[in-house]
Amino acid sequence: MAQIVLHALLLFLFTFTPATVAEGATPNVVNFGAKPDGETDSTNAFLSAWGRACSSTTPTTIHVPLGRFSVGKVVFKGPCKNKGITVRIDGALVAPSNYDVIGNGGNWLHFDEVDGVAVFGGVLDGQGIGLWECKRSGKICPTGATNLGFSNWKNIVMNGVRCVKSQMFQIVIDRCENVRVEGVKVSAAGNSPNTDGIHVQLSSRVTILNSTIATGDDCISIGPGTTNLWIQNIACGPGHGISVGNELEEAGVENVTVKAVTFAGTENGVRIKSWGRPSNGFARNILFQHVTMLNVQNPIVIDQNYCPHQNNCPGQVSGVEITNVTP
Repeated sequence: MAQIVLHALLLFLFTFTPATVAEGATPNVVNFGAKPDGETDSTNAFLSAWGRACSSTTPTTIHVPLGRFSVGKVVFKGPCKNKGITVRIDGALVAPSNYDVIGNGGNWLHFDEVDGVAVFGGVLDGQGIGLWECKRSGKICPTGATNLGFSNWKNIVMNGVRCVKSQMFQIVIDRCENVRVEGVKVSAAGNSPNTDGIHVQLSSRVTILNSTIATGDDCISIGPGTTNLWIQNIACGPGHGISVGNELEEAGVENVTVKAVTFAGTENGVRIKSWGRPSNGFARNILFQHVTMLNVQNPIVIDQNYCPHQNNCPGQVSGVEITNVTP
């Protein structure tokens, strides 16, 4: 029954398409002062282009042409009058080389409280190598920023985006509904800390398809409050694979399908993890199907005493109820 529901939800998700967003205005970030030289700060130009699209009442495409555009922390804030915004990136967005500039900002590029947006193509370069080295050295460092964050969104399409060298998580989907991610390429060095590829939490009806993810941590991590998640045709490596749950206060995770995924050289394949402490959380109706594992240390892991780095471990029995997991 759970799979029938998931298939129905997936078909519903496919009905959302931003086909109309090519119509109407097409503001080019260069016309707002952005410079494709990789050095000039173009943050305000991107915000101005977003403001124009957000205030429009007709479908609008923001165009980022070829070149490298240096931008600081950017929040593309809604709600918008426009429910048909496309961001089409032909070039690359580059974070500041000094990791302190965005290192404690949570997200580098952040879309918040928007309904009906599509992001196509381009490279998002978080320039996180310096911060990774700082963390590995044991020095006091910023937490790090996620390359691309979505929160409080509905009806999202992301296709063909290449996300590289994020300081921390690569892509975060938080409190969103009806999301389709397809054809993305995510990469970070194998020894880069806390660089999960795609993290989903408190979200429903999320589909991740036909993508390649290689990071130093989880390929895809599934946080609390995630329901009706479909993952298919993903290549994962070399980090930890796909993980379900890891928060101190666990909300429920249910109706998750992981299908036709290849893990190559990862520490873990598929993993369900929860802290060893009382909880009302649960993980249920989880299906792993047609999974291929090549040189994987731990193919399937269910860990109910999760405590990373064995630091401040609760030392209790997990209260998270795990049921109906099908490998």
